[in-house]
Amino acid sequence: MFKVNKLTDYATVVLIEIARSNVVRSSQHLSERTGIPLPTVAKLMKSLAKGGLVVSQRGAGGGYVLGRTPGAISVADVIHAVEGPIALTACADTSDEHCGIEAVCPVQGKWNKVNTAVRAALEEVTLADMAEDVAAFGLRPAVPVFTFDAKVD
Repeated sequence: MFKVNKLTDYATVVLIEIARSNVVRSSQHLSERTGIPLPTVAKLMKSLAKGGLVVSQRGAGGGYVLGRTPGAISVADVIHAVEGPIALTACADTSDEHCGIEAVCPVQGKWNKVNTAVRAALEEVTLADMAEDVAAFGLRPAVPVFTFDAKVD
């Protein structure tokens, strides 16, 4: 089965939360809003900052903001920041691994076409696309759900 790892999924959820508010958010706040444990959020933010997807701001009101607009961050960017280059097999051009049978492999180099197609598809889906329906991620609304009626007598 081909799937992204849990950290990449969490990174997407955190990035959507940041994109929804467009203000500086601390790791603590992101953890509380998404339900992702604080140590995991802190780890993700380091990877996302290193990948240029978020920018950290220090100080009392510090935290993280997006490093680019949501439409300029692709799912491929998120995967690359968290997991490294997208490579479906060890013999793909973008893989850091080496295959033990590459000298006699009949499909050597053939996976590159598949890998390129998958990467292209992931580059087409942006954070803005993913944020369109945040209910799919189980995130709470950006505005409080409670209301009150002030009666004036």
